[in-house]
Amino acid sequence: MFDTVVVATDGSDSVSRAIDVALDLAGRFDAEVHALSVVDASEVDASPQQLREELRTALETTADAALATVEDRTDREITTAAREGRPAAEICEYAREVDADLVATGTRGRHGENRLLLGSVAERIVRTSPVPVLTVRQLESMAESGDDSAAVA
Repeated sequence: MFDTVVVATDGSDSVSRAIDVALDLAGRFDAEVHALSVVDASEVDASPQQLREELRTALETTADAALATVEDRTDREITTAAREGRPAAEICEYAREVDADLVATGTRGRHGENRLLLGSVAERIVRTSPVPVLTVRQLESMAESGDDSAAVA
């Protein structure tokens, strides 16, 4: 059913549980796993000119660390990729390129006016993805304690 799973990661706590769920699902179907992290170009472009390169470098370092985290969580072979652009658009484009069967991403579960004020990459992925999207919500207890080691049920 699933041959290729793309795990979208930004290294945040909210994606930690999604990584575990995606790796578990990929293992059950013996699926190929791709981990993707996207440097948000709008963050770089919105920063003062004299700070852009420094910010880009910091965001690239964060993306590399996020990808390494996925690799460290499994003994499976994982294809990793880092891109720069609009995160939702890049994730959907990558899913097309690798002929993914599923995109997995984390979400903080924001809704209502918080979603409208802050936006939601996960929501944009769900609305525009060419393939099914698995959104995995950060557990309340994880958000409160900062613990991202909860077992997947």
